[in-house]
Amino acid sequence: MNSDSHNKLPVVLTLGNPNTGKSTLFNALTGMHQQIANFPGVTVESMQGEANVHDRRMTIVDLPGTYSLAAQSPDEMLTIDALLGRVPQVGNPDVVVIVVDANNLRRNLFLASQILEISQRVVLVLNMMDLITANGISIDIQKLSAALQIPVVPMCAARGEGLEMLKQAIGNVLNQRPPAHRIIDQALRGVAIELAAELSTDMAPLSAVEIERALIDNGGYAEQRLLAQSPKLESRLEALRNKIGGGRNLATLEASRRYGWINEVLDTVEVRKDRQTRPVDLIDKVLNHPLLGSIVFVLTMAVVFQSVFAWAGPLMEMIDGQSALLGELINSKVKSSLLASFLSDGVVAGVGSVLIFLPQIIILFSFIILLEDTGYMARAAFLMDRLMRWCGLSGQSFIPMLSSFACAVPGIMGTRVVPGTRDRIATIVAAPFMTCSARLPVYALLIAAFVPSKTYLGGWVNLHGLVLLAFYLLGMVAGVTTAYLLSLTLLRGPSPTFLLEMPPYRVPNIRSMSIKLYGRAKIFLRRAGTVIFSIAVVIWFLASFPRTTFHELNAPDNAVTAPMALEQSYLGIAGKSVAPLFGPLGWDWKITAAVIASFPAREVVIAVLGTIYAIDANEEGSLIQRMQQARRPDGSPVYTLPMALGLMIFYALCLQCVATIAVMRRETNTWRWPIFAWVYMTTLGYIGALICYQVGTSIGMA
Repeated sequence: MNSDSHNKLPVVLTLGNPNTGKSTLFNALTGMHQQIANFPGVTVESMQGEANVHDRRMTIVDLPGTYSLAAQSPDEMLTIDALLGRVPQVGNPDVVVIVVDANNLRRNLFLASQILEISQRVVLVLNMMDLITANGISIDIQKLSAALQIPVVPMCAARGEGLEMLKQAIGNVLNQRPPAHRIIDQALRGVAIELAAELSTDMAPLSAVEIERALIDNGGYAEQRLLAQSPKLESRLEALRNKIGGGRNLATLEASRRYGWINEVLDTVEVRKDRQTRPVDLIDKVLNHPLLGSIVFVLTMAVVFQSVFAWAGPLMEMIDGQSALLGELINSKVKSSLLASFLSDGVVAGVGSVLIFLPQIIILFSFIILLEDTGYMARAAFLMDRLMRWCGLSGQSFIPMLSSFACAVPGIMGTRVVPGTRDRIATIVAAPFMTCSARLPVYALLIAAFVPSKTYLGGWVNLHGLVLLAFYLLGMVAGVTTAYLLSLTLLRGPSPTFLLEMPPYRVPNIRSMSIKLYGRAKIFLRRAGTVIFSIAVVIWFLASFPRTTFHELNAPDNAVTAPMALEQSYLGIAGKSVAPLFGPLGWDWKITAAVIASFPAREVVIAVLGTIYAIDANEEGSLIQRMQQARRPDGSPVYTLPMALGLMIFYALCLQCVATIAVMRRETNTWRWPIFAWVYMTTLGYIGALICYQVGTSIGMA
């Protein structure tokens, strides 16, 4: 998108190192007017939104965080493509906003120096200015702006300080003729320009920047992409590297020259004093300690899960009550029994049984966002590096795994930040084990229905929260163990290094947190209104037809909710045909049918059970009450504690998510790993549920 276009808005790119507050700044600019940007031909997602900047409407595109343009993964290459105007839906960016941590200028300016050689209209944001005094730092903003020849805006994005100044700077840059920025290595750029002109065609134009990165980053993503187009270039690139560097590594030369220039700049603009030990330094010693930090992490997660059950109860009861009232209203007002059943048993019972868990999901994500924004999650990633390294990965893999607690799809896509194909695949296979938001409704339903409601330590600790924590830990242990086994067998290799910027501790910005929480709640509600709604309707149809059963012919009101009609329905016939396979797990045909129907999305099992038990006339009350009342033909309860725990183990370990399988196929570019993951995880889930049910039943677990 160009500013000269009359049909498209000017485009502003925001980018910078990880943990510089870039996302907070993006949220401050766009507010609720943002969405995930799925660019055609690009597998990497970023955020895109709109904002009024200097009296003009503009498109803001937030790119993945990166430490440099030495692209080792697809998400880092997206940054280069976006800067060069190679992303179709973005086009040539009009302004580039580089967000840097004012407390770590030396490291952050490395990326800035690279971008200044590519982009003309640039604004530098010095974020976290509120912390520099405490860190013994002073920065001369005017001198820094003069040295870089670009506007420099001091900000505290978390508080919204400096936002109007930034908008003013963007508007000014957009309307001015930008200066030509300094090229640090003129000889290298000259060779890159000549080679790009030689290799470019009308169908496949090349940029000097791409050639330059291919020369510097030996084995990097830029070189891989170039050689995929012209394999014969490999020997020529190597010859040019030797000629330019005189036998020295070009990446080392680049770092030396750029940091030399950065040091010259900082000598004139920055003053650092010796910093005294602060309370936060002592906190870091505890949080980063192998034993103490692990204890704090487990206790923190325990508090989160205790709160999920303790705080969500009243809201869940309210949603459940309203759903029941709506169902009763429909049954009393709609004259057609078939239509009434469709609306109350299919739509309301199906979708409502999932919506009831929205309060728990909001509480869980509120804690996760809080821990991320305070800076604690980065410490947890550093702490997990030791565990990740034990299983052949690094702390870099912890970040995608952490994302998988929301949903495995962005978690798997987040593996693009993991360098090396081996480590990416291991992380991709391990990520679906993390307990995503789709599993939470399943856990919450079964725990509330069949785990005894007990409290300990004077009511501060409840058994429901402890069981929920146990299943989250089960997923983590299964994922890490899987990665370890893969590192010993199919994916052997050395453990990668891990670089992580420790963000400062901060008081979270309520507005930014609300925007993130709103986005995740919207995804859940959209899923409930589309996927779950559609499947609930299909299940209602399968459970209600055919309508020509013996029971119906003798029922004066054509009752379609009778147990005989349900068993003789399409769903009953299908469920009974495969039920023997899952009989050793203690499942009846209804549970079997619900589990199979939930293959597209795990949480659908709740909607399916809600529909089945709404149609079944044998049970009354809420879904939990109907499940507790469910009986086998011999009068024994369908749901026992061993069976319920086994069912949760199955959902903790199996891979029931079409979207996850599809994204695994896209990220690995083969069906081999998705098929392996599905077979491996489903088998693991089946065996786990089998052992739990059989052992629990044999010892008389109530």
